[in-house]
Amino acid sequence: MEPEAIAVVSTIRAIRGHKVLLDFDLARLYGVETRVLNQAVKRNRRRFPPDFMFPLTDAEFGALRSQLVTSSWGGLRRAPRAFTEQGVAMLSSVLRSERAIRVNVEIMRAFVRLRSMMVEHKDLARRLDLLEAKYDGRVRVVFEAIRELMTPPQKGKGQVIGFRPLERKV
Repeated sequence: MEPEAIAVVSTIRAIRGHKVLLDFDLARLYGVETRVLNQAVKRNRRRFPPDFMFPLTDAEFGALRSQLVTSSWGGLRRAPRAFTEQGVAMLSSVLRSERAIRVNVEIMRAFVRLRSMMVEHKDLARRLDLLEAKYDGRVRVVFEAIRELMTPPQKGKGQVIGFRPLERKV
């Protein structure tokens, strides 16, 4: 995957069941200030219905702030807007620079790659079911291990990463 594509894919987030890009990530990719991007959206509000672009709720914004680990002095002060794939496509008609065109093409390619990866994942699971049905119980352990690797980690579960201070003997 090209470096630009990796940068785009790493900024795509899942919010409310949608794959979205946030206004500040889009602004960075387009090479403009976030306020400039949002001004362009405000001037063309009819092009961005709620299924194309929506503001984050206070709870979503709070969760995002904790993920970004922003300082109390700087960082985000208002909830960003989330743009769905259709909203990002609509931005191409609002932002008309050469860079905006190139970035938009890469973003659309990233969304297509994500969709194809999801389809491939489902296809792989289906093929695994067929193989498991074909072989006897001796390889069941292998299939269970593969399924465990395919399952995304559950939120809040897993090993805590970090250091514990040494206990001092007094």
